[in-house]
Amino acid sequence: MGSKFNPSESRTRSSISIFIVVGLCCFFYILGVWQKSGFGKGDSIAMQITSQTECNVMPNLSFETHHGDAGITKDLFESKPKVFEPCDARYIDYTPCQDQRRAMTFPRENMIYRERHCPTDEETLDCLIPAPKGYVTPFQWPKSRDYVPYANVPYKSLTVEKAVQNWVQYEGNVFRFPGGGTQFPQGADTYINQLAAVIPIANGTVRTALDTGCGVASWGAYLLKRNVIAMSFAPRDSHEAQVQFALERGVPAVIGVLGTIKLPYPSRAFDMAHCSRCLIPWGGNDGMYLMEVDRVLRPGGYWVLSGPPINWETHYQAWQRTKEDLQEEQRKIEEIAALLCWEKVSQNGDIAVWRKRVNSESCPGRDEARVSLCESPKPDDVWYKKMETCITPYPEVNSPDEVSGGALEKFPDRLMAVPPRIASGSVPGVTVESYKEDNKLWRKHVNLYKKINKLIVSGRYRNIMDMNAGLGGFAAAIESPKSWVMNVVPTIAEKNTLGVIYERGLIGIYHDWCEAFSTYPRTYDLIHAHGVFSLYNDKCKMEDILLEMDRILRPEGAVIFRDDVDVLNKVKKMASGMRWNTKMVDHEDGPLVPQKVLVAVKQYWITNGTAQEQ
Repeated sequence: MGSKFNPSESRTRSSISIFIVVGLCCFFYILGVWQKSGFGKGDSIAMQITSQTECNVMPNLSFETHHGDAGITKDLFESKPKVFEPCDARYIDYTPCQDQRRAMTFPRENMIYRERHCPTDEETLDCLIPAPKGYVTPFQWPKSRDYVPYANVPYKSLTVEKAVQNWVQYEGNVFRFPGGGTQFPQGADTYINQLAAVIPIANGTVRTALDTGCGVASWGAYLLKRNVIAMSFAPRDSHEAQVQFALERGVPAVIGVLGTIKLPYPSRAFDMAHCSRCLIPWGGNDGMYLMEVDRVLRPGGYWVLSGPPINWETHYQAWQRTKEDLQEEQRKIEEIAALLCWEKVSQNGDIAVWRKRVNSESCPGRDEARVSLCESPKPDDVWYKKMETCITPYPEVNSPDEVSGGALEKFPDRLMAVPPRIASGSVPGVTVESYKEDNKLWRKHVNLYKKINKLIVSGRYRNIMDMNAGLGGFAAAIESPKSWVMNVVPTIAEKNTLGVIYERGLIGIYHDWCEAFSTYPRTYDLIHAHGVFSLYNDKCKMEDILLEMDRILRPEGAVIFRDDVDVLNKVKKMASGMRWNTKMVDHEDGPLVPQKVLVAVKQYWITNGTAQEQ
């Protein structure tokens, strides 16, 4: 019987493999050349790191003729891709669902006009959002915390309006952020030290925080060095680019407001919530806003309020309000806090701190006759749901000392410990064993990503997004002080896992990818899209999701797609008309696995014109 081994075929396959490997090396060398920093000069550090990228990773890169129906595949690759043109220059900071002109058509009552109001299909832009002239890659963390290139966010109004409050200063061709704020002109560090005297910030007990009305997010920026990660939000309002500044600095933030819609976070998510003169009427609407904070605050968590009405006796004249008005405002807040079963643990100067009780059994003296408990059995079902004037019930406990919902490990042990929601069986279909297997799987996936592109661990990518985060395995596998991950749980996902993500000490948000994300353009350095297009198949158009990814991705930013090869072939073709460069690689387990990895890099380009008349 003749041998099946054919030397000539072997040499041919070897030659093809070598050719493809060389091509992959060249691709990532070019990726490095694209990197820019400072004021437009080539990023030699990024180039050096890229030149060290391993080029022996999964050399079988040609999938077009090996999968799927032959006729469909032929049509897919013979037809020309659609070319997406740049949008007009006036759209450089376009935020589709928080568009200023659309917002002004909605009522101002309860901040309705500042909430999400997305364009119709007919209004959706079918073009690429340009970067402003002079745009450069932001400084790497931690320098980015203090300095932002002026060309990236060319708005000086805050330097004038907040000059005496030490928010931001304009110096030459950069903005400098001294770390100040309205309630902490001496700096966020000094302010946080005051909080740390009351709240266990230093030992890992407090890991996740919510900052309402965050300004330029200096509070969140300075918490990061204490291993506390804050989800900061502020409306798109008259103070230009607050959230944009925050993200340019490398600090987590989204455009958002406490209005009439529930916050896009799960119940029992945050260890600490914070308002520093955030101008939210906490005593109004029968306490509705404090009830929403209570929903997202973990049992045993802390709420911090600084600014009006705290210490009104000292500041009422400066605030241009009467003593009686401020005293009544504080009385209402204290009354609502008592109904919520919060204990006031401190009021020192301009700062007051309350602590949520660990369970309903430890609520002495609460007026049960006045307490209206929410009837919905799903406190995490919040997407476009109206806020309610009711109190979210605590999960039941077996003893007065038990933490409702389950006690958490201190961070960083919390990251890999079994989350209480999984240990208790609260997430259908997820067991302790499957959770541990998921962590192993994502360590393997991320090892491949690091081989494909070593910039992932270099600090080059600061703001990272996982568009379909699952249990947070991707974010846990790349956890590092050099970066942070916005874990997005799609509203149509089979399992609601965002509560698990927060129990791991990570942050995230609910979102529907058929709509625009609540952020400015160019605010993420790296996007991870695992199964996103399979999930949204027949839900909305692929090109709309890709255009939104392009909007929020920085020039020279990268995308990692992981999906079925037939899906990725469609993505790859569409991306070729979007000024993206792409390369496909095999699954870690070899070429026979239908799931593949597509790597894309957005080219550097800027607007080449001025805004047309509207």
